[in-house]
Amino acid sequence: MLTGDRIIRMGLYTRTGDEGETGLASSRRVAKYDPRIATYGTVDELNAFVGLLRAEDLDEDLDQKLGEIQNMLFEIGANLASEGEEASLNRIRPGIAKLEDWIDACEEQLEPLRNFVLPGGHRTAALLHVLRTICRRAEREVWSLSSHEKVPVEIGIWLNRLSDLFFAWARDANRRHKIDDTPWERNPE
Repeated sequence: MLTGDRIIRMGLYTRTGDEGETGLASSRRVAKYDPRIATYGTVDELNAFVGLLRAEDLDEDLDQKLGEIQNMLFEIGANLASEGEEASLNRIRPGIAKLEDWIDACEEQLEPLRNFVLPGGHRTAALLHVLRTICRRAEREVWSLSSHEKVPVEIGIWLNRLSDLFFAWARDANRRHKIDDTPWERNPE
């Protein structure tokens, strides 16, 4: 950290969590297994997996959108860490509409879905399916947390749209690479 002309080194470890507790933005100490910690931990995991996808050879437009998503995931993580702070809602609310616009634009390029599809196909599509499932878990954790603590509903809605977007992008990645989605087939009894 820079202060004036001096560089102050901040240690990576603080030792404040060595007994299984961590601090929220409000300075309240909670167990590291607290549902709020688990929820923003899953959001952080999702962000890390988005970073993994961005390490692939992606077109510039997709990479730019994934960067926007990563920034919003940080915003959401900060919101969850601050126990319902609403300062980020002015960014999350329009973010929902943006995700819907991206889904609609993608869906225009795709054949209508006639059955369930198996995750996979091109590597990019497979990674997007992994993102979709982690996102769904994060969404479930947000709704679970909101049943007993203050959590803005916009976070759950945004995560819901994001998982839909990842699904649409996975199908589009297969289309772009001329790989058919693999339909789910019931095993005959």
